[in-house]
Amino acid sequence: MYCLSLNNSHLNTIKKMNYIPVGLGTDKFDMEWTRDNSGNNISHKNKFYGENTFHYWIWKNHLKECFKEKWLGFCHYRRFWVKDPKISNFKDLKSNIIQEIPNEWNNYDVILGNEYFVNQTKISKIIKHGRKQLIKNPFVFFSRKTMTIKVHFDMYHGFGNLDKAIELLEVNDKNDFRNFVETEGSFNPFNMFICQSYKLLDDYYKTVFKWLEKCETEFGFDAKKDYGQIRIYAFLAERFLSYWFKKNSNFYKLHIKHFEI
Repeated sequence: MYCLSLNNSHLNTIKKMNYIPVGLGTDKFDMEWTRDNSGNNISHKNKFYGENTFHYWIWKNHLKECFKEKWLGFCHYRRFWVKDPKISNFKDLKSNIIQEIPNEWNNYDVILGNEYFVNQTKISKIIKHGRKQLIKNPFVFFSRKTMTIKVHFDMYHGFGNLDKAIELLEVNDKNDFRNFVETEGSFNPFNMFICQSYKLLDDYYKTVFKWLEKCETEFGFDAKKDYGQIRIYAFLAERFLSYWFKKNSNFYKLHIKHFEI
């Protein structure tokens, strides 16, 4: 289990969980951290790709070795896989995180986080970010059927940008992914998963990074944009991950706990 962080001060806490600490971003990290900036890498894109620069590094440099342990997983310094989401302190967190793979997981290819429902968006944020959608259809945010992944993405990451990105997908995913984002009201968040199939994960990485590279010709790298568009590649991957694994694998869902360490 790799635990990704932006802060060197998290090292000891992550080590106490028996997870492998991964340092991303511009902080100065101790030698004990695994980094995404060696070998074949896209570390220079981290500001725009987020945690996906490490997924790229794993894919290009270390993927087969990871599966010698059969399962490979990812979590973040403030988001963890837990058995009980009601925990409230670090002691309980450490005893509730996934340390061993339950036998029943052997029936699944991949573990995804429980869904995030886009209709949970606060009214204040709808007014701030969703003006174009409100003008087009003022009732779009108030129904589970009309508040879709696409509506939510348009609101936070640039109106029409998801449509532009979908046009760059290969034919076998283009229509299916478009249907997914236009009809579904939830996705599995944070680019987090646990997987036991090398072939499945290799196929996913081949597909998503080929697509994101094409998207670069459309969206570029402009650090002056707002955060939702600067990190558009991470947010595109997050939605695509939900679609792709649900289409291509036998999956199980697990709680992800937000916990500031």
